Amino acid sequence: MEEHNVAAALEHFASYKDEYLSDLKNLVRIPSVSFPGFDAVSVRQSAEAVAKLLTRSGLKDVRTLETGAGHPSVFGQRIEVPGRPTVLLYAHHDVQPPGREEHWNSPPFEPTERGGRMYGRGVTDDKAGVIMHAAAVRSYLASVQTLPVNVKVLIEGEEEIGSANLESLLENHRDLLTADVVVIADSENFDSGYPSLTVSLRGIVTVNVEVRSLASSVHSGTWGGPLPDPVLALSRMLAALVDDQGRIAIPGMLDDVRPLSAAEKAGLDNLPFQESTYRKQTKLLDNAHIVGGSGSVYEKMWYAPSLSINAIEASSRKQAANIINDSAWARVGVRIVPDMDSQKTQELLIDHLKKNAPWGVTVTITPESPAPWWRMATQGFAFEAAVAALEKGYGKKPAIIGGGGSIPFVRTVTEALGGVPALLVGVGDPYTAAHSENENLLISDWENACRSIIHLLHELASRK
Repeated sequence: MEEHNVAAALEHFASYKDEYLSDLKNLVRIPSVSFPGFDAVSVRQSAEAVAKLLTRSGLKDVRTLETGAGHPSVFGQRIEVPGRPTVLLYAHHDVQPPGREEHWNSPPFEPTERGGRMYGRGVTDDKAGVIMHAAAVRSYLASVQTLPVNVKVLIEGEEEIGSANLESLLENHRDLLTADVVVIADSENFDSGYPSLTVSLRGIVTVNVEVRSLASSVHSGTWGGPLPDPVLALSRMLAALVDDQGRIAIPGMLDDVRPLSAAEKAGLDNLPFQESTYRKQTKLLDNAHIVGGSGSVYEKMWYAPSLSINAIEASSRKQAANIINDSAWARVGVRIVPDMDSQKTQELLIDHLKKNAPWGVTVTITPESPAPWWRMATQGFAFEAAVAALEKGYGKKPAIIGGGGSIPFVRTVTEALGGVPALLVGVGDPYTAAHSENENLLISDWENACRSIIHLLHELASRK
């Protein structure tokens, strides 16, 4: 009977997938940018639209969860199968700013299909995940009037700005959100048509560095020579953070990095890698080198720390003049991995920057709130259920991968719920351009992902 229910749910999805795709388009049309300076009303409109979708899917007790002055999240549940596990399905409805609109090939908030992909801000990150969860629930309830597991759905409204109010939301609604497994739709696949289960995420430590040597900018011809240039000073400080191979050169920072096991290394070695494909995916220019020393590119991306200069500013490019700037500024980010401590990493980074400041310049460093790393056990009923479901949904065994980015929600929610397993899946691929202009979704992979969640609910019921 259970297998019949899965087949019926899959048949329903196949019949109504165009309707679900239309739901996705309507959601993308709402510019739910959660960043300061953007219209908060749009984020609330997005939450209201999500609430209607969850209600239509058959969930009960649908409501918005407020976070004080923050943006609303949306919750719904269906708890009707005693003795079966409770699964919390997570996605987020807020999106990144559109960026440089002149670089979009179509309007960012008018979803447009081209070449089997749908283009629009938030289409993959993460509104496709919202519709995926709603479609899986509705496919069961519309076809067989029951779910194989108890289901709760949480659609957050502040993920793109760091989930600042998530801890208080979890604390205030702990009983409401309690679950045995969390399924998080906010990752991406190894490649187009190649599903993935993400089992680790890097954390991040970020600081803002300001270097100042003058009370105001001065003419570089009149005064240049004896005056310390803060842009050059900052450049020297930043260059000292890495060695000639691009590896972190901060003493002590790598001491606590957890080495990979033999099985983990073997898993990476079994993943296909072609430099030409990697260059295409990353848009790496032909003459630019792959840095970081020898070893697996995947290990460097997922399981080793990395350092990036996210932004640098002195005078603007548009208003560049023959001056010595009074100050220079940069934002420095370090991606951290098990078992690095965020506080220790932050202190080492700040200390190294200050020690390498030349010429007596004034250095002011302001740290941002760090995000923790996360890693799950690659065993147990939830992991096995996810692997089986993804293989059935895509027709291909999933790659077990790490994620180089940071999703603070994952570790926060699993710890808040008592260490329950988290399954991190997604609908993106290396060509999705999430957070960039021309963000897009491969529609066939989204359909596979929806089928995978339908299978996953059944697999979790049968393996617990």
